[in-house]
Parts: sequence; C-alpha cells; structure tokens
Amino acid sequence: MSNHTTVTTFLLLGFPSVHHQEYLIAITFLASYAAILVGNLLIIALIFSDRDLYRPMYFFLCNLSSLEIFITTSIIPKAVGSLLMSSKTISYQACMTQCYFYSLLGSIEFILLAVMSYDRYAAICYPLQYPMLMNSRLCLQLLLGSWCAGFLFTIVPTVLVVRLPFCSANHIDHFFCDSMLLIKLSCAETQTVELVSFMTSFIILFGSLIMTAVSYLYIIKTILRLPSTSSRNKAFSTCSSHFTIVILGYGSCIFLYVRPSIQCVSYNKAVALINTLVTPLMSPFIFSLRNQQMKDALKVSLKRSVTISRKCLPF
Repeated sequence: MSNHTTVTTFLLLGFPSVHHQEYLIAITFLASYAAILVGNLLIIALIFSDRDLYRPMYFFLCNLSSLEIFITTSIIPKAVGSLLMSSKTISYQACMTQCYFYSLLGSIEFILLAVMSYDRYAAICYPLQYPMLMNSRLCLQLLLGSWCAGFLFTIVPTVLVVRLPFCSANHIDHFFCDSMLLIKLSCAETQTVELVSFMTSFIILFGSLIMTAVSYLYIIKTILRLPSTSSRNKAFSTCSSHFTIVILGYGSCIFLYVRPSIQCVSYNKAVALINTLVTPLMSPFIFSLRNQQMKDALKVSLKRSVTISRKCLPF
C-alpha cells in the first residue's frame, strides 16, 4: 500500500438514481445470488455423481460453474449489504481485495472459455483421436494454465492500482470496486496505470476470443461437411450452450474494459450486471436445458432421490 494513501474507506453509491427502490434491488440481487448458487452447485453435483459425465467437456464445465460462484460471491453479498444498510462504506483493503479477485476470476473464466472451445474443436474435428488428444493429464494442465495465466495478467495492473494514492475523493459510483473507477479517483497521474490495465484487458479478452473464434470456424467448417442433417444438428447442439455464454461474456466485458475511458456510468452498471449476475444466473439453465446428457443425469438423480425418500418413509 502506498505511503501517500489517506483514504481508508470508499463509499459504494450503488444505484443513486433509484435510491427509493434499493430494497427491491437488494432482494432481486439476493434471490438471483441464491439461484446462482443452487444452479451451479447442482451442475457440479450432477457431474460428480454421474460417471457418464466424467469427460473433458464436463470437467471444464464443472470448473466454469465454480468460477461463476466465486465471481458472484466476491461481488453480490457486499452489494446487497450496501443496498440494505445505511452505511455504504467498504474499507480500502476490502475494496482492493474485491477488485483483485474480480479481475483474477474474470480473466481465468475467459481463458477457460477459450479452452472449452478448443475441447469442442478437438471433439468435433478429430472425434477418433479425441480421447488421446484430451486426456486427463492435458485437461489438468489446461486448467492450471488458465489459473496461472489469469494470475500473471492481473497481478501487475492490480499492484499498480494498489500503489496509487487516494487523497480525498472516495465515492465509487458503482455497486462494487471496479478497477477503472478506482483509477479515476486517484489524485496522481494515472496514464500509465490506465494504459497497462487497458492492454492487459485487451490481451486477455481478444487473445482468448481469437482462439475461440478460430476454433469455431473450424468447427462450423467440419459440421457443414457432415452428410446428414441430424448429424449436423447434433454437432451444433453440443456447441450451442458454450457459444451462448461466450457471446454474453465477451460482449459485456469488451464493452466495459477494452476502452481507454469510462463514458456512461449507467450503461457501465447495466453491462456489469450482465457480467456479474445475468450470465452466472443463465449458465446453469443454458448448459442443463440445452444438453441432453445433463438432462438425463438430472432425471436419474431425481429418480434416485425419490427412491431413497420412499425407502425412508415409515409407512
């Protein structure tokens, strides 16, 4: 922490334009957070409980669901507390910690989405070699690589933000500690920090997006060569869930972070809601309702639960 820092707390303004509806917003946040936890934990439980889902695609999906839980947990509980309580302050240390983990987990998620696109590429373009290409060792290496890359890309801009002095301004017009808004509050020259933050965001987002786009170009090319319509539909269905999450995630984050400056706070909040609340809320439904194997696993799990419940009844 910089010796010049005099600000010890920040004030999260949340949604000042709809101040009279903050309790309703808090309840919506809380209900959505509960649904995110239940939905993503259900996906993780299904994958662990069904041996038919012990495949690379579901291994990465399990980790994606875990990241969704971690990301929302780093943001939503504090946001709900700020909306419900009269005190909307967050300590300097807590704010910097939230900023770091949000950036870290978000970076890992985008790299993981690119890894998942490569997995779909290998499965569709090289189906016979797929078990050898995506063996358990490589899957683990790709996962660890995602975490290491996310850490390396976020540690430098985070350290630069932490070292910035904050002299008097401490009002953050957002519902969480966003790095770009923190930079704007500093009383020092921030051009270098803004440039580094912009470049790292650009590399992570567009680097993983290019890998995803190239994978899907080859996937689409391969699918269009399949002889039957049913085969093409089946192949497209295996990618549709992942592709939907890719569009939501990349679209919102490119709008938010791959820009030199913040222009409209209201739009930024709306897009941030998509990234922190809407996408994690939709992910379990998209991956379960549009995936036949997940639906089959859910049916088996429900039947098993009903059978166990009946056996436990005293009559």
